Amino acid sequence: MSSDGQLVRPMLAALGPMPAGPGWAFEYKYDGVRAITYAADGEVRALTRNDNDVTGTYPELAEVATLLRGRTAILDGEIVALEDGRPSFALLQNRMHVAAPPVSLLRSVPIRYYVFDLLELDGESLMELPYRRRREVLADLRLDGAVVRTPANFPEADGARVLDAARLAGFEGVVAKRQDGVYRPGRRSAEWTKVPLIRTQEVLIIGYEPGEGRRAGTIGSLLLAVPDQDQRLRYAGQVGTGFTDAVLHQLLTRLEPTRRATAPVAGVPREHARHARWVQPSLVGEVAFRNWTVDGRLRHASWRGLRPDREREEITGTVMTPDAAWRVEAVRRDGRQWYRIVHGATVVDGLALDDVRLVLAEAGVDLADLTEAA
Repeated sequence: MSSDGQLVRPMLAALGPMPAGPGWAFEYKYDGVRAITYAADGEVRALTRNDNDVTGTYPELAEVATLLRGRTAILDGEIVALEDGRPSFALLQNRMHVAAPPVSLLRSVPIRYYVFDLLELDGESLMELPYRRRREVLADLRLDGAVVRTPANFPEADGARVLDAARLAGFEGVVAKRQDGVYRPGRRSAEWTKVPLIRTQEVLIIGYEPGEGRRAGTIGSLLLAVPDQDQRLRYAGQVGTGFTDAVLHQLLTRLEPTRRATAPVAGVPREHARHARWVQPSLVGEVAFRNWTVDGRLRHASWRGLRPDREREEITGTVMTPDAAWRVEAVRRDGRQWYRIVHGATVVDGLALDDVRLVLAEAGVDLADLTEAA
């Protein structure tokens, strides 16, 4: 916990084009699990972005306390598994669901913890300091051990070249960060802009088709859904690739207790619905895909894994300007509520109501003029 006894929610990056102009620093985007670590009194506690305690899952993170040499700190970073020197989310799946991994698993799937931000040091919050200064203080800590690393950042660099380097190194993409930006806990902000090399989508599993041939007795493909603008689930397609035998067994074990008699959503094509086994839409997963079809289906989807660090998001209300150019959504997730502004392709997330008023006022829009969406 922070010095005031509160948990710190990670700041989140908004999806967007590569920023141009001065004032930006660039970091590689790692394909793993986001984790805030709290180090005090020689002990380390690690929480995911939805406050799941994964300290036991990744006991190697105890190295954080060793490297801090008695100092207390709150760090933000990404837990990653490497395969041939490249981050592998598929490999990390072998660790994500194991509360107390045996020594054999620790050896076969080692992890790295890439620490890219420092939020508190020796009881003093650094979140109001600009990113540039926080990275300087982080660098001075020299957190570079067998597991814990401080990754490179590239201030005032050419973002396109950093993205090319990320592609060659096998990273997920690039995150551009405003050098003068403060840390906004629990909020998604364009001050951190993520530019991915692959497209991914969080999905809810609504059912599966039984496997045939070598997959007989297990899963042939998963049937998927995503929330629409009104937060109603809609069918988004199916995925039948990207699975190992172990993952198929794990999925079947998780899905069977949630079986139901009817489809959770409408619009599932007959060829998939005919033999489907339906489940409650409670498990969140992630797929990589090429693009969306005109009817809103995932094209060339490949399974990446379950996301126990994610929970389903619920939009509890929406208001917009008469021309629908500006939209404000009330969002609930992980027991929290906040507001999101949507204007064209620009999304500003994690806002308090006063922040919404301020952002809209700066754009010449009065929140009082927005009306409830039909």
